[in-house]
Parts: sequence; structure tokens; C-alpha cells
Amino acid sequence: DTHYLIGSAVGPHPFPTIVRDFQAVIGKEIKQQFHEKEGRLPDAIVACVGGGSNAIGAFYPFVEDESVALHGAEAAGKGIEFDEEHCATLTVGTPGILQGARTYIIQEKSGQTQNTQSISAGLDYPGVGPEHAYLKASGRASYVGVTDKEALEGFKMMCEYEGIIPALETSHAIYHAIQLAKELGPDKHLVINMSGRGDKDMPQVAKLMGVEV
Repeated sequence: DTHYLIGSAVGPHPFPTIVRDFQAVIGKEIKQQFHEKEGRLPDAIVACVGGGSNAIGAFYPFVEDESVALHGAEAAGKGIEFDEEHCATLTVGTPGILQGARTYIIQEKSGQTQNTQSISAGLDYPGVGPEHAYLKASGRASYVGVTDKEALEGFKMMCEYEGIIPALETSHAIYHAIQLAKELGPDKHLVINMSGRGDKDMPQVAKLMGVEV
């Protein structure tokens, strides 16, 4: 017998719910702190999505607040047009069953999962949490693919403008949030869920940028 217990909001019930409820402290703090600062809710929450634990934690306390748009940024790798070169499950995946849950999967017609690729190891997964599948199917949240190149641009911009070294996972959300902010305009308020720090990624980023460390 095999029992899957994975470190994300994936797999069979009750594990996605357990992870969501613990991670929801993130969204609760966003809601409380933003209200203390601005006296209202933000216009949008943006988070990166692999398995989806950080994102569902940020999204869940806002699901009933329809004025708050929920945006997930997936790893489009080298481009969603290339098979086995991305992890954009919700963008181009199809419904199926993986590790005990029905969700969206990057798979062959036979149901066999395909290989995936991302600059970020934390987003390199061929499935996604089933609650994200529901949020997509219901239209409550939207999901887009962000390429490796775009994520690296998000990484650089956060370092330059905020002095924060983000994780490469988070860098996908940063890039998408910047594009979204351009669309929404200066009178809108976005929150980026900074899901991790980038110390672990510095050797990889330096190599990609051709810098010796």
C-alpha cells in the first residue's frame, strides 16, 4: 500500500484542507494589516502557484470577498507552447487524478503525467491543489503562466526597488503583479504574497546572470 502525504495543499482529503487552514494565517494577517493601514480590502492578491500552498493560504480568507481579485502565477518555464518545458498546470493542463486528488494535471491523453521544467524547484510539479482547480473552474481566481525569463526579471526588480531578495518561486508572482499594476492603474492596491526568501537561489541566479560568487 502507498500513502501520499506531500508538503503542499495537494493529495487526498483531508490533507489539502489541513494545509490550507494552517497557511490561511497568511491571508488573515493580510486582511487585518491592510485594513489597519488603508481602512478597506485590497483590490487584488497575487501569489505564485506550484502545488499551491502559499497561494491558497493567501487566497482563502478573501474567497467570499468578491471585490478582491485573486491571481495565481504559474511557472511557464521556457514557454507553455513547449511540451515538458513548463509547469503551467492551470493554464494548459487538463482534469485528471494525481496522488489521490482530482485536479488539473499536465498529462498525456493516456493520463500519464508529463515531465515539467521551471527555473524554480518549488513550482516544478505536474499537478496543483484541488482547491485551486475549483477556484479556476468557478472563475473565482485567475491563473497565468510566467516564464523563467520573466521570473528572473521580477527577481531583479524586487531586489532593485525594494531591497528584498525574493525566492524564485515568488519572483513569478512579482512579475505578474507588476504587469497587473500597469493594467489597473495607480489608484488600485495589490498585495504580493512573498512566499519565500531568495538566499537559497543566489548561486543559481548568479550563474544565470553570468556573475561569479
